[in-house]
Amino acid sequence: MQEAGRNAGAPAEDAPAVALRGALVYFLDDPVLSGSDRPFVHESDGIVLCRGGRIEAVGSAADLAPRLPPDVELRHFPGCLISAGFVDTHVHYVQTGIIGSYGEGLLEWLNRYTFPAEQAFADPAHARAVAGLFCDQLLANGTTSALVFCAVYPRSVDALFAEAEARGMRIAAGKVLMDRNAPDALRDTARTAYDESRSLIARWHGKGRLLYAITPRFAPTSSEEQLELAGALWKESPGTYVQTHIAETRDEVAWVRELFPGDETYLGIYDRFGLVGPRSVLAHGIHLEEAELCACHERGAAVAHCPTSNLFLGSGLFDIRRTRDPRRPVLVGMGTDIGAGTSFSMLETLGEAYKVARLGGALLDPVESLYLATLGGARALGLDGKIGSIRSGWEADLVVLDPAATPLLAFRSARAQSIEELLFVLMTLGDDRAVRATFVAGREVPSRDRPPEH
Repeated sequence: MQEAGRNAGAPAEDAPAVALRGALVYFLDDPVLSGSDRPFVHESDGIVLCRGGRIEAVGSAADLAPRLPPDVELRHFPGCLISAGFVDTHVHYVQTGIIGSYGEGLLEWLNRYTFPAEQAFADPAHARAVAGLFCDQLLANGTTSALVFCAVYPRSVDALFAEAEARGMRIAAGKVLMDRNAPDALRDTARTAYDESRSLIARWHGKGRLLYAITPRFAPTSSEEQLELAGALWKESPGTYVQTHIAETRDEVAWVRELFPGDETYLGIYDRFGLVGPRSVLAHGIHLEEAELCACHERGAAVAHCPTSNLFLGSGLFDIRRTRDPRRPVLVGMGTDIGAGTSFSMLETLGEAYKVARLGGALLDPVESLYLATLGGARALGLDGKIGSIRSGWEADLVVLDPAATPLLAFRSARAQSIEELLFVLMTLGDDRAVRATFVAGREVPSRDRPPEH
């Protein structure tokens, strides 16, 4: 397990004591790769006791209910599933406003939609407004932790961290580094990128539950000097992350070969500058070569699978079975990749991941899917032991899912013969309406349309 940050922040100790009762679903280990005989736990009637922002106890209601302390508020969610909060391993808050922009492949889409939209984040008021909407959308969809791209402007990072801190969320984020192949208004320099990122790290990393991610957008928009200084900064900043994009489309891979003719592989560029290792998260990775997947496995780097974005832009089909090959498994988390991604909902994202796998001739079952959206995502971020499961001592980030949230869901869920079938129904038919409640560090977080239940 990789420790993220010198102290990695902590949930608020003044969070009230609350016990959540319902059906519990969570993971002790990887259901596919661990070889464990009990990686997945389903407790048909369970209780999660939360105190001080952490999980104090978890178990059957028959065992825990008679022993609950008198100061604990009991919240009962009959018919609902209680899961660890979802973990989004790749998303751009500054692209929230361009979801559903018509047409274009990746490179054209960046120029036509992404770059113009990101220039608006030079305005701190705009950044703060979008950051608040973004955080609320994550929470409304049951996502309690995310690895987030900001804009090139440091104040865009300040805005996101301020909004996330106000909600108690565990968020990792960073300013994008771009010193070439981008509009002048979005370009920094190698030195300003280093200096501004270093200042942001000092200001935010480890504050509350916040973590910093050094963020070169992707190799084509960073000079060798910028990548070199990014690698130096990562080495100087224990516990921080690196996030970037890799091998999303074949056209992108061909362009990278032209820009870096001396490197044998795309991953090799990042590796040459010291940007590949535990807590480095590479978005997409659809067209990675076998040698690159082996290197990810050896270095402990993770890949963020973003199915709705890949389908929307026509980038290709991510091969989940090849990436998680037991002979050299790569860490994989799920990403919504807003705004090429088309939904904040992790349930919808898992449904599309299933379809991507089927188009590639593979199966992605609902138990493995939920793992990738919870404990798998936490492991991709080096946060195993803190988030991603329902275990004593872990941070109390939880989502309550209602299989009867809509008439169709209720009709179909009533016919489910197993917990596995019920999970598959949720990831096929579910969206934000299926999120009955979201708890961050033990506190229920109201959404715009749903006040806390009491």
